[in-house]
Amino acid sequence: MNIKLKAKDGHAFDCWVQAAEGKAIGGLVIVQEIFGVTDQLIAVAKQYAKQGLNVAIPALFDRQQPGTVVPFDQASIGLHLMQDAKVDENLADIRASVEELSKGGLDVAVMGFCWGGGLAVRCAQVLDIRCAVSFYGTRLSNYMNQPLAVPVQGHFGDQDDHVPEALLNEFKALYPQAEIFVYEAGHAFANESRPSYVKDAAELAHERTIRFIKKHLTESV
Repeated sequence: MNIKLKAKDGHAFDCWVQAAEGKAIGGLVIVQEIFGVTDQLIAVAKQYAKQGLNVAIPALFDRQQPGTVVPFDQASIGLHLMQDAKVDENLADIRASVEELSKGGLDVAVMGFCWGGGLAVRCAQVLDIRCAVSFYGTRLSNYMNQPLAVPVQGHFGDQDDHVPEALLNEFKALYPQAEIFVYEAGHAFANESRPSYVKDAAELAHERTIRFIKKHLTESV
């Protein structure tokens, strides 16, 4: 369901919240692609809720065009919104979502896709979370200027022109502690609503992700 959250700067935004099935073992903030809080992302939230996670998806585009969900075949609209977004404001909204999920003492992880995958790396540097997962995170070079404060796992395609091999190799060299997996796939290989979907790669990436998240959310219990 959608709820309203407020960031520390006073901005109110929509946030999709999916309650864990059974007893919650922790929280997971999912950071959107350039398409907004899509039905596909909500389906991902439900998938992770079945694993015992309370999930939140903040609507990062609410700062520019509240309620915006961009069709997958109109990426240029989302691209312009992303380019106009400010990282500090994005982080404020993600932080508010983390704080919402942490009520009751639960630890929280962050997972992002595409644009959100890059922001997940920044979250691993500056937010009070347990771990972060980046699915084909873009704009990585923007986030390679601070150390990682928590464990990071990344999933990338070897045919992804958004994340060239040289850039990914630079990222791995800078952050050797990050757990990086590369698949025979292109960009957005885990989005089953797009032609780029690669079922085997997506399923394996999600299996690895849930093991990683559960490990780091429960190791302090």
